[in-house]
Amino acid sequence: MLRFGVPTTTTTTTTNGTSSTAVIASASPTTYSHISFTVSPLSDSQRSSFCCFQQILSYPSRLNCYRNKAMAEAAESMAGSIASPSGSKQALISLYTIVSTGGTASALEKAGVSVTKVEELTQFPEMLDGRVKTLHPNIHGGILARRDQRHHLEALDKHNISTFEVVVVNLYPFYAKVTSSNGITFDDGIENIDIGGPTMIRAAAKNHKDVLVVVDSQDYLMLLEFLKGNKDDQQFRRMLAWKAFQHVASYDSAVSEWLWKQTKGDEFPPSFTVPLSLKSSLRYGENPHQKAAFYADSRLSEVNGGGIATAIQHHGKEMSYNNYLDTDAAWNCVCEFDKPTCVVVKHTNPCGVASRDDLIEAYRLAVKADPVSAFGGIVAFNKEVDEALARDIREFRSPTDGETRMFYEIVVAPSYSEKGLEILRGKSKTLRILEAKKNSRGKLSLRQVGGGWLAQDSDDLTPEEIKFDVVSKKAPEESELDDAKFAWLCVKHVKSNAIVIAKNNCMLGMGSGQPNRLESLRIAMRKAGDEVKGAALASDAFFPFAWKDAVEEACESGIGVIAEPGGSIRDGDAIDCCNKYNVSLVFTGVRHFRH
Repeated sequence: MLRFGVPTTTTTTTTNGTSSTAVIASASPTTYSHISFTVSPLSDSQRSSFCCFQQILSYPSRLNCYRNKAMAEAAESMAGSIASPSGSKQALISLYTIVSTGGTASALEKAGVSVTKVEELTQFPEMLDGRVKTLHPNIHGGILARRDQRHHLEALDKHNISTFEVVVVNLYPFYAKVTSSNGITFDDGIENIDIGGPTMIRAAAKNHKDVLVVVDSQDYLMLLEFLKGNKDDQQFRRMLAWKAFQHVASYDSAVSEWLWKQTKGDEFPPSFTVPLSLKSSLRYGENPHQKAAFYADSRLSEVNGGGIATAIQHHGKEMSYNNYLDTDAAWNCVCEFDKPTCVVVKHTNPCGVASRDDLIEAYRLAVKADPVSAFGGIVAFNKEVDEALARDIREFRSPTDGETRMFYEIVVAPSYSEKGLEILRGKSKTLRILEAKKNSRGKLSLRQVGGGWLAQDSDDLTPEEIKFDVVSKKAPEESELDDAKFAWLCVKHVKSNAIVIAKNNCMLGMGSGQPNRLESLRIAMRKAGDEVKGAALASDAFFPFAWKDAVEEACESGIGVIAEPGGSIRDGDAIDCCNKYNVSLVFTGVRHFRH
């Protein structure tokens, strides 16, 4: 707490764990107001502190607040922030008494600033291993008192409590602690739940008409400019109050999520909060007349979870709403495969997928599957893009005419060689080049409907986790079964009704989004052409009919093996049909609807 007023000099310090408090106070009577501000000697992810500044009304406010990464830096920041216009720190410091708890006191002392314990303000010692420090009427009375209510001010005067102008708080590093790679015990997690900090933040935010509240170091400079001005701005105060309540809400949501996980594990909670952080404002949504923005999910479960939201963009135009959707679809698909794989996506559907030991070959085969759709699409790789692959991406011509250079909106991969990135940048000024981390398994999937949300486990089963049960007389060859597994992995990423035809770890054709499965089959077979003979076919759901329908048409085309979930009341018809045409049929027992 910094109290501006008649010069006084006292120096005392206390330190407790990761929480620290600094207070600068004057020895003036109750005709002054206060400013609260947070200082901490800890790293960005491990700070918890607060300071309050009290100011005599006849003195102008001069404050610059910086987020401190070490004790020495805290000293430099604090000393620098209260420097006089002439550059002399002591000229202005001499106006204050600083009351502090925690490591901040040591930092200020090293900067030559006198420090007094916060206990002298509260007239009560810190207790319960630091759990109770600022929970006191001398603190909260000064924050919550309304300046336009005479009886509030009379109550403060009666109890010799001063008012505060600004409250700035950094909370205990709960989020960083419970997501640490080193792990944390339940008791340690509990001890890292901040109580006093959120209480002060909420109090100041409620009384924002009279008290400025700051929870983000990015606002320190704006706060300084505001304090230098002579006019009040209620909109500025309201914005800080909104940010404060949002900050505490996100903090509490992390605590709630962690406690539920510790208590009930993976059960769906009766209620929960999803904290979102604005990552970018987008030009527009799916269409130009729709406003849009992109938010990052800040839940604990998303920490180190990978995905497009945490991708690094190395080059190209800013991402659009549709770019994010398409890139997410491409990345989710390509990450399914262990072998070097390329996936090409258009309008969230994979139109080309191929796996090869040579990633250049995989890229060319993925484009060849549907070069018309691939033009203007998203290309995803699950291995590093090196110099040779980058050159091929830049120079490859469309298989349709052998002349048109392929154009793509986005290339996404887990990494790029230095030369590979340089070459790709030369392909186009607009080509977006993204580097992403693989999505972790077991994530909760959320989807909005009118007035509510749907929650489900992610569909991340692999072929190794299910049984491909042969139900036909003819058993598939090992190579045919491998093709069926490849097609099965592809079809889960195609919009229902979905059919994928594949051979030799390469998608030959796919049919997506049709109201009936027969039409999806016909689209896939048309794209596969003559290569359909001996290929594997995967369906995202069972076939409701077989004779003179999808199963028989597939058998007549020369398909070698069909993989489907089974479960239809007419499964017997599908089996009989495959037996008639000597086609292998395997039931997976797993449906892959995608809406």
